[in-house]
Amino acid sequence: MEGGCETKLSTDELESVEFGNQNAALIGIGLGNHGCLHYRRRCKIRAPCCNEMFDCRHCHNEAKNSLECNPLERHEIPRHEVEKVICSLCDTEQDVQQYCINCGVCMGKYFCAKCKFFDDDVSKNQYHCNDCGICRIGGEENFFHCNKCGCCYSKLMRDAHRCVERAMHHNCPVCFEFLFDTMKDITVLPCGHTMHLECLREMEQHYRYSCPVCSKSICDMSILWRELDQEIASTRMPAIYQNKMIWILCNDCGATSRVQFHIVAHKCLNCESYNTRQTRGGPAASFSSVMAEMMVQILHAYGIQDVLVQNSVIKSYSGPGSSMEAGNPGTALSLPNS
Repeated sequence: MEGGCETKLSTDELESVEFGNQNAALIGIGLGNHGCLHYRRRCKIRAPCCNEMFDCRHCHNEAKNSLECNPLERHEIPRHEVEKVICSLCDTEQDVQQYCINCGVCMGKYFCAKCKFFDDDVSKNQYHCNDCGICRIGGEENFFHCNKCGCCYSKLMRDAHRCVERAMHHNCPVCFEFLFDTMKDITVLPCGHTMHLECLREMEQHYRYSCPVCSKSICDMSILWRELDQEIASTRMPAIYQNKMIWILCNDCGATSRVQFHIVAHKCLNCESYNTRQTRGGPAASFSSVMAEMMVQILHAYGIQDVLVQNSVIKSYSGPGSSMEAGNPGTALSLPNS
C-alpha cells in the first residue's frame, strides 16, 4: 500500500468480525413483534413452580392468581429460579441466555442474567441494582440506593427525604399491593412513608390529606388552617360548652395540649395545626365527621382544593414507562410549595 503499510487480519480476527456483524443483524430480527402487554421480548419463560410456559412473570402471576384459580393453588413465580426460556422465533427451549442457541436471534436487547430478565425496549434505561437485587429503570446514573429505606431513590432526594426503615418493603396502605416491585408510580410523602401515586390522588378526591400510616399532613395545610380559624371564630358554642376544656394529641408534631372544646376542630398549641385528635375530657363522638364536613365546605367555598393538591407530595416517581421488571423508580419530580 503506497504511503503506508497494509494491515492484514488473521483468520480468528476475520471470524470475530463476521460473528459481530452477524450478531448485529440478529438483534433486529423480530424486534418489536413479540412479547406481551408487559414487555417486548423474543422469548418466553418456563415457570419453575408449575412447569408452564408464559410470556413473562407478570403474565404468570396474573394467570395463577385470578379468581378462576383454585385458592389453594394460587402462587407467584420465583423470578430468580427461572432456568429455561423458549425462543419466540424458532420455539427452541434452552437455558437462560441472551442469544438463541438454535437460530442465534437476540431474545432481548436488555438482558440481566441475575434476574433472568429480557426486554427489547432499552429506552427505559434499565439497570440492575445489586442492593435491591432486581432490575429497575431510569438510568443507574440518576439513582442511589438508600440502605435504610431499602430502595433506589432519585439522586434529587439524597438529602431531601426522611428515611424510614424499609420504607418500600410493605404494601400500599390504600390498595395493599406490595410496593417494592410494583409497576405503578410511587410517591414519597413528607413523613417518609410511601404509597402509589394514583392512590394518593384518590385520597385527595375524597379530601383526605393525612398519611394513612402515621396520620401526619401530606402537604402544607396552612391555608386551610387559616380558614378554620375564621370558621371557629364565627361559630359560637352553646353556653354549656364555652368553658369545657379537653386534651388533644397533634398528629403533625406529636405534642399534647389542653384546649377549649369546639365542635368544628381543635388547634395544637405547639405547631398551630388542626390535624389533631381528642384524647380525653369531653364529647368526641361527632368530632371527625363534623370537621370533615366543614373541610369540604371550606374547600368548595374558597376554591383552595387545587392549591392543596399541588402541594400534596414532595417527591413522586414517574418513570419513562410502566413496563419494568421490578418496580418503577423513574424520575423524581419536585412539586411547588406555596
